[in-house]
Parts: sequence; C-alpha cells; structure tokens
Amino acid sequence: MESRTRPRNMTGVGRVLVVVYAILALAATGRSFVQIVLRFEHAPLAFTLSAISAAVYIIATLALIFSASRAWYLVAWAAISFELVGVLVVGVFSLIRHDLFPEETVWSWFGSGYVFVPLVLPFVGIWWLVTHRPGREVAVPESEPMERSSW
Repeated sequence: MESRTRPRNMTGVGRVLVVVYAILALAATGRSFVQIVLRFEHAPLAFTLSAISAAVYIIATLALIFSASRAWYLVAWAAISFELVGVLVVGVFSLIRHDLFPEETVWSWFGSGYVFVPLVLPFVGIWWLVTHRPGREVAVPESEPMERSSW
C-alpha cells in the first residue's frame, strides 16, 4: 500500500481548529463592520477592538492553514498569543470599566456573546502549535477507504 505525507495541521483536529477560526473570523469581521458603520461614535474603543480581533482571527486562520512552513508557524504563534492577551485584557476591562465597553465586542466579557469560544480557542490553538511543529508529518494511506464504524 502506497502512502503519502500530509502536514499534520490538515488532519482531524487541525481541520476543525481552522474551521472554527475561519467562522470566528467571519463573525468578528461582520460584527465589527456593522458596528463601525452604524454606531462607531457610540463606542469607538470597543468597536475598534472588534475590528482588531477580526484581523487577528483572519491572520490566525491563514497562519494555521500554512503552519507547515516555519514562517507561518511563527505568525500563528504571534497571532494566537495576541488573541489570548487580547481576550484576557479586554475581558477584564469590560468587567471593571463598563464605561469603556457600552456595547459588546467579540472579546468583551471574555467572549460571552460567542459562548466563550474566544476564551477557549487560543488555549486550543497554543496546544496545537506546541504539538504540531513544522516539519512533522503524518503518513496517510493513498487509497484506504474510511471505515464507517470509526464514525
């Protein structure tokens, strides 16, 4: 049986992680766009931080997709680390300085508007980066059918 190699980030949990980041990138981008266009003057700091979070999720998504390369792997580390600090700092400030966050953002209240996914996601992303360094590959059988019993 022939086998080929595939970067580990494009299998199983890696795919799910990329999909979740992509969904969050789309949601944060849409939310920040609407907030900035319709009500920017009401909460400029909060809405600017929403736009920053959207950019971070877009960068993290791309970096995870291409993280088999050393450069993209480092970009993924930077983006996910920034995301973690952002959600923690904005989460704390949204609780203690509600006047700075009169409207909810992606990271306010630790991402409660997104079922706390923004709080959990960077920890999962960091775990993934630690366990899936570039250059590590997994052998994938060329023509092995997927077993239904494993679903």
